[in-house]
Amino acid sequence: MPMFVRKIGIDLGTVNTVVYAEGLGFVVNEPTIVALSYPDNTVIAVGREAKEMVGKTPEDIVAYRPLKDGVIADYYITRAMLKYFISKALGNFNFFKPDLVISAPAGITPNEKRAITNAALESGAKTVAIVKEPILAALGAGIPINSHSGNMIINIGGGTAEVAVISLGSVVSWSSLRVAGNKFDQAIIDLIKRKYSLSIGEQTAETIKIQIGAALPARQKLEMETRGRDLISGLPKNIIVNSNEIAEALNPHLMDIATAAQNVFNNTPPELVADVMEKGIIISGGGAQIRYIDEFFKRMLGVEAYIAEEPLFCVAKGSSLILSHLDTYKRTLLNKR
Repeated sequence: MPMFVRKIGIDLGTVNTVVYAEGLGFVVNEPTIVALSYPDNTVIAVGREAKEMVGKTPEDIVAYRPLKDGVIADYYITRAMLKYFISKALGNFNFFKPDLVISAPAGITPNEKRAITNAALESGAKTVAIVKEPILAALGAGIPINSHSGNMIINIGGGTAEVAVISLGSVVSWSSLRVAGNKFDQAIIDLIKRKYSLSIGEQTAETIKIQIGAALPARQKLEMETRGRDLISGLPKNIIVNSNEIAEALNPHLMDIATAAQNVFNNTPPELVADVMEKGIIISGGGAQIRYIDEFFKRMLGVEAYIAEEPLFCVAKGSSLILSHLDTYKRTLLNKR
């Protein structure tokens, strides 16, 4: 008996999109990239296939990220992309219109919300619920969001980092920064340019971050050989970078996130702050995979910090939980705050 997918959760990220289909689990985990042929702007590839074209395409093919800082930058391209992800999740049974839950940054404006909702409805959804990312991340990290004690989550994605204190199924205080994975990659590009006069691409910077990225310098350095173009001779050149240099490059951005967390604490009722002090902070999102990041926040904020299980999938998992218990979480969905 084939599964008729009626409910789909989408973690619509600036860098990666993860799609969860009820009964099937995670069906899509692909880059949020669309390749267009120029000048007529036809979509020729989406997701992984489109990412492979980045930096390697002829002039008439443009690889485009339709979301900027977690928000729709180009409506038509986002719609084409959502259509692709939804039909991929539905498989052969796309005569059913699914119910969607989509994540959005905590700082989303009513207009931005409307844009995502309309794009999703036009891509073939029956109903669309937009839920704030920190709530989904907390749910996916196993935090009982409907309980009346306070929980703090730091979700570091590709385009935005969000810090929020959640209690009774809604966000009590939050801060959303456009400092996340993308900025980390750029910081690595800048460091290598400054220190070694070497030019490297985004994909290389991302690989360095994943392989040897660290939030704090350590005695045991990890090293990695990397290749780029020497800015002086213009020729290819290899260098060795180590994790302590990467920690130095990422530090200003991580400090920004720690400062945001500090501000969230300042705007949170004391009882809830006491809860967080007792339970610790949960870190989720792709950025949670950077070595020693839990230790970094613990030092900066003086509160225990823990990395969520499968941090990359927390938001998508949260959307799947909301889908399977829609009645329990109706309040969260109706919370327009």
